[in-house]
Amino acid sequence: MPLVLVTHPRDRLASYFGDEALARLRRIARVRLNGGEDDLAGPALVRAAQGCAVVIAYRQTPVDAAVFAALPQLQAVVRCAVDIRTIDVAAASAQGVLVTQASAGFMASVSEWIVGAMVGLARHIPAADAQYKAGAQPTPRMGRELRGACLGVVGYGQIARYLCPIARALGMRVLVSDPFAQVHGEGLAQVDLPTLLAQADHVVCLAPALAATENLLNAAAFAAMRPGSFFVNASRGNLVDEAALLQALDSGHLAGAALDVGRAPDQMPSPALARHPHVLATPHIGGLTPPAIEHQALETVAQTAEILQGRIPAGAVNAPLATRLRLSGTGDGA
Repeated sequence: MPLVLVTHPRDRLASYFGDEALARLRRIARVRLNGGEDDLAGPALVRAAQGCAVVIAYRQTPVDAAVFAALPQLQAVVRCAVDIRTIDVAAASAQGVLVTQASAGFMASVSEWIVGAMVGLARHIPAADAQYKAGAQPTPRMGRELRGACLGVVGYGQIARYLCPIARALGMRVLVSDPFAQVHGEGLAQVDLPTLLAQADHVVCLAPALAATENLLNAAAFAAMRPGSFFVNASRGNLVDEAALLQALDSGHLAGAALDVGRAPDQMPSPALARHPHVLATPHIGGLTPPAIEHQALETVAQTAEILQGRIPAGAVNAPLATRLRLSGTGDGA
């Protein structure tokens, strides 16, 4: 049977891959696991992947040109996530290695996290809870309802398309800004970003992380938001100028922020922001629910099965250049 490496660190395997996916993978291949708790990279990754036909890559596993060159038997890198920025796709293509990505399966889980974050911020729930746990008696504070508030969604991808109807069902007015998508849906208004920032009570960032969206939410953007509004980031830390967000919170211009992502390792919220008294921070758990994780893990196993049969699976991003796979015939490469 062919050999497949799963790069997930040992302490992340159960939560980010799961028993069912591992069992299914073992039916079609010999499986090698990352036995440590560190992310495999560089020479360590090369050593672990020797003789492997496929590498199933955890979201923090970097795969570059040197790795591809050192693994002549490698036919494919299967990314167990949507985001493939840690994989040098150009280098993979140059050396004939197939790269795949998983489809999104976390629309419900991330959308529910966003709604919970907005409620938590608007009703001062984390602050009151922290005071109780510190042995203090919190002072009751007036909260704000989501009903009647304006939600501004930056980016209209799959999560946004799931979230917007929920917000409408809660009685929110919904504005969407995305210059590359046509917004459809009852009660949704497509506007430009300045209009959204000026009107929204809650600005939710769901745009993709691209060169063009680096620091999309910068000092000018935060200054353009309504005084006393809230900012929620459930996308990627790269979209936010963190110094500018910190200043907007310190000045009181923003009432609060909820962050599931940031510029710390593994896309975690940065400590300086996570510690802020007006920030609700979680360690990149928006998509960490069993159905969401199982969707992507099982999809990577299905992709691997296709690859080992010498076929191009759905999710391939460089199929025309995957010469190692085409030359392998049956794809037994171990």
